[in-house]
Amino acid sequence: MFKDIFLQAMEAMRFNGRRTTITIVGMAWGIATVVLLLAYGAGFGRAFEAIFAQWGTHMIGVFPGTTSEQAGGAKAGIKVRFKQDDVERIQETVPGILHVSPMLWKQVPVQNDLHTYTWEVDGVTPELSDIMNMQIDEGRFISAADMQQRNHVAVIGAEAKTKLFSGIFPLGQKIRINGINFEVIGVLKPKMQEGDDNINRVSYIPFPTMGDIKDTKYLDGIWMNYHGDHMAVERALRNQMGAAHGFRPTDKNAMWVANIMSQLAQFRIISLGLQALLLFIGVLTLGIAGIGLMNIMLVSVQQRTREIGVEKALGARKRHILFQFLAEALVITGVGGLGGILLAFAVSKVVGGITFYSAIATNASGADIYLLISPNIVIVATTVLVLVGIVSGMIPAIQAANLDPIEALRYE
Repeated sequence: MFKDIFLQAMEAMRFNGRRTTITIVGMAWGIATVVLLLAYGAGFGRAFEAIFAQWGTHMIGVFPGTTSEQAGGAKAGIKVRFKQDDVERIQETVPGILHVSPMLWKQVPVQNDLHTYTWEVDGVTPELSDIMNMQIDEGRFISAADMQQRNHVAVIGAEAKTKLFSGIFPLGQKIRINGINFEVIGVLKPKMQEGDDNINRVSYIPFPTMGDIKDTKYLDGIWMNYHGDHMAVERALRNQMGAAHGFRPTDKNAMWVANIMSQLAQFRIISLGLQALLLFIGVLTLGIAGIGLMNIMLVSVQQRTREIGVEKALGARKRHILFQFLAEALVITGVGGLGGILLAFAVSKVVGGITFYSAIATNASGADIYLLISPNIVIVATTVLVLVGIVSGMIPAIQAANLDPIEALRYE
């Protein structure tokens, strides 16, 4: 029975070829719009993920501030200072912590025989490489042996390499940091950099060696990575550091916390909102095509009124008529949907990447928007298409099924 109904639907479509073609084109355009809008929304979300992923999303930094709330008998306005003991405290008492690295930084002259610049130099431990997802382009990062022996070695950023050495092989070369000789042992791969941001000019040296440049008694900050819930880790951090330094855990000014996952979660909400909006716009566009399909099917019902009357007179039941017209609508929808999905894939290949973050940042092509059509997008678009096809075809089909056979036979 279903085969016969399908063949009848195909025959009716061939009989009204021009009208059917226009309707199919409308459905194809509608579903292509849905798929491309969803792909754009997904690409927007992936772009933000790529921006944060270059640092590592499960990363937290804490920085000393000044108390703004009274705690115990102490007044507000007391400066908080972090020490090396705090690194051990965090590692041992905060659940979920994987690696911890103290950090000291200072703007100092960095020079070789040809060039002199004033750049940031950071004193860190080997763990920072894992914490900040640092990718080595040449050489290696700071090692435990460098820490123990207080080696005068440096890992430099990609821009620092270019400015200091141009095309010269940098490994093994000597640079002077604040007048002290250091050997270049590694070069980092470039990170996305906005404007005059110095991220690719920073030089990293062993934390103990930083004592030759700056007093290491008090830390400028502590970076760590973790597993588990980011908010639970932050609460535990505030509780432990507050108890150790005599400030309230609720005092945001006493200790500044850079919780990367919290920031990413906010962007994810924005991304989901954008995808919902784009889906709504796409469904409206497809709905317009569905209205066109409904109108065409209503015209078809009117033109075939006598045919319907003959079928009913010969014993056709309501469900047979219903399925016949609904099948025709679904075949038009299916053909248009397949064509629209293929069109969307073709457009995504032709368009490629859409400039987004690279418009304001260098080395940021990975954070541009790419129209990558995932299976989930195809499933969502197909589901919407089927619903639109059923709704658009059902109303004319019900009208055809409910025609009175006697009145239908009289219809001119």
